[in-house]
Amino acid sequence: MPSIASSKRRFRSPATPIPTTTTSPPTRKSPRRCISATPNSVSSVVVRQIITDENQIESIQPASLKSKWNPKDGEQMRIVKEVLHLSTAPSTMVCREEEQNVVLGFCKGCVEHEKAGSLYICGCPGTGKSLSMEKVKVNLLNWAAEGGFPLPDVLSVNCTSLSNTSDIFTKILGLHKTLGKKGSGTPLQQLQNLYSHKSPTLNMILIVADELDYLITKDRAVLHDLFMLTTFPFSRCILIGVANAIDLADRFLPRLTALNCKPTVVTFRAYTKDQILKIIQERLNELPYIVFQHQALELCARKVAAASGDMRNALCICRSAIEMLEAEIRDSACNLNALEEKSSSEQNLPTAPDYVKKQELDMVRIDHMALALSKTYRSPVVDTIQSLPHHQQIILCSSMKRFRGAKKDSILGELYKSYAEICKSSLIPPAGIMEFSNMCRVLNDQGLIKLGQSRDDKLRRVTPKLDEGDITFALQVIFHSLEPLYHLIFILP
Repeated sequence: MPSIASSKRRFRSPATPIPTTTTSPPTRKSPRRCISATPNSVSSVVVRQIITDENQIESIQPASLKSKWNPKDGEQMRIVKEVLHLSTAPSTMVCREEEQNVVLGFCKGCVEHEKAGSLYICGCPGTGKSLSMEKVKVNLLNWAAEGGFPLPDVLSVNCTSLSNTSDIFTKILGLHKTLGKKGSGTPLQQLQNLYSHKSPTLNMILIVADELDYLITKDRAVLHDLFMLTTFPFSRCILIGVANAIDLADRFLPRLTALNCKPTVVTFRAYTKDQILKIIQERLNELPYIVFQHQALELCARKVAAASGDMRNALCICRSAIEMLEAEIRDSACNLNALEEKSSSEQNLPTAPDYVKKQELDMVRIDHMALALSKTYRSPVVDTIQSLPHHQQIILCSSMKRFRGAKKDSILGELYKSYAEICKSSLIPPAGIMEFSNMCRVLNDQGLIKLGQSRDDKLRRVTPKLDEGDITFALQVIFHSLEPLYHLIFILP
């Protein structure tokens, strides 16, 4: 009878190869690769499975995946905070390509035909207006150089820095180097005289006036005269005004409308959840390691988009969440070490949860983000939910899971079944149906759910009165320490 060893040798023989669909022979990797897998691994990565001699499944992962982040490393922490700082311009600007193309196309047309014109850029704070104009200036100069056009002079002015609103005309006049001796009159009068006569030596000039609403005076003369410079017959001004007010041109420049000289308006709308998430990820892609849980970034993007769509707030909240992780590591290092020693000494406990907890210390979790958000956005509803007794919070979570999708209401008996399932799955003793009914009445009195009328309590209709996002935001921090309950409510569909 052949031995087991000889059977294994015959199995490894090249005469009976294992069929594979790959064009090149598979590369052997260490089984330790499985340890580096996380729930946030990129879904598009192709993983090939190979049956080894020991009948184990081994996964092969490209070496280009990011390494773990060490938040205890001061240099790494500094780099992460710098990437997320407001003053750090991203290498690529996403989600504003359409608006930039409109402005750049307008400027190209003015330079190409040597024709003056004006634009008004408006939108809520933190929607990328100023940063987009910086990109437009660079792209315009590159285009002019490549196309053989004379390079336009560029003047960027933040109107809040002007000690006097009329100083903007002095700055514009200073760019015209072809002026010989100093002219007579005010800077505005000199510019008006200059643009009234043909002068082939004058360059086109791009003026970007940020915070334009600071030029609004009582008689609105400065703002009006600034835009009127683009209407003179030999003007070389390309004026781009940037401000938050959408109707500034209609309210403060009515004479321009009457003269058919109203500036073209380009509106920057508030960022959506997907856009905020994409912009943050674009910044973090510059780092060689993973810093945030994907769910944490999603929570931040969803909350900021619902509140204001201000990208600056999103970046500040992300930095605040990093500081929450720093504080946790600094304050509880001794407790974590004691917990690890206790877990390793108990042989009957599974090792996977311990490993997950250790991994989560290496990145910003969803509870860190929720704490950072709570410092920025506080609401009475969130405070009320967080102050509820534990079982009433579970009832709200049960209703949230039950009412996901198109379902708008349920009966109390069905809601009790969902509540009891969550409690049992989390090893929490559920309340009886009578106590459950009384807790639902309390939630109804607080305006958190709506109870219908019925002789039988179990048949009373239950309708949600809270937004799912408020429940999620309020309870993620509280339930994160209860691993089974957190996973059941916030992770599973």
